[in-house]
Amino acid sequence: TFEYWCHRGGGERVVEHQIRFNDGAAYERMMGQWSHLAGNIFLDWVAADSGSRWLDVGCGNGAFTELLVDRCAPNQVEGLDPSEEQLDFARKRPAATLARFQQGDAMLLPYEDSTFDAAVMALVIFFVPDPAKGVAEMCRVVAPGGLVAAYAWDVLAGGNPGSEFREELSDMGYSAPLPPSAEASRLDIMKALWLEAGLLDVAVREIAVERTFADFEDMWETTKLVPTLAPVIAAMEPREANELRQRLQRRFPPSADGTVKCSARANAAKGRVAR
Repeated sequence: TFEYWCHRGGGERVVEHQIRFNDGAAYERMMGQWSHLAGNIFLDWVAADSGSRWLDVGCGNGAFTELLVDRCAPNQVEGLDPSEEQLDFARKRPAATLARFQQGDAMLLPYEDSTFDAAVMALVIFFVPDPAKGVAEMCRVVAPGGLVAAYAWDVLAGGNPGSEFREELSDMGYSAPLPPSAEASRLDIMKALWLEAGLLDVAVREIAVERTFADFEDMWETTKLVPTLAPVIAAMEPREANELRQRLQRRFPPSADGTVKCSARANAAKGRVAR
């Protein structure tokens, strides 16, 4: 969680809110599908061995953890997250027959050194207050030769889902916050973090994905659930909320079948712990 102020033009404070990822079902609608789209490409890229011991740091409601279980045939999976509400949702997934979920801090992992063969952060590093510490902790708990990897929306370059909402809000005089460690989502910063942690064979890449919504209403209602946007939109007068909706309808004309397509872009990094 983190706190922020939302501002309107002229410096008037209109919303004070603490970001909480505490609704697993809402997160599944908002980000679950995005996580799978980017996560599939990410897992193809890291090309991890089957039968490995995995740690999913910041597992949230288990969307990526489930993908990991389905795709990588692991022997062991641990999911760690600060939100008990998200973990409760994760424990109800089919993946929970193998994966174990517990509450914890990405900067102080509750595991012994060299416990895992791979540690990953999926859409998390920009929420870690000290990203370097988070990467160092992943390195500590991964055995020599093991994988440390992450991907995160390129939020500073408008790569995150909902970036169009943020742009239109800005044009209307509203300011929606970015994650507290947004700089860590930059490709060059991710590469630097991995190199500074002493990882070997470091590589980075972009991941571009596209999501199809049933119609504009589906896209509108889904994206409004993004925690950095939701309180800003909820605080708007009905007239302003309708203006925002109309602006976005112009940006997202439907296809012939009525569907609406949205794109997003993530940055990813991977490396190996020195032997």
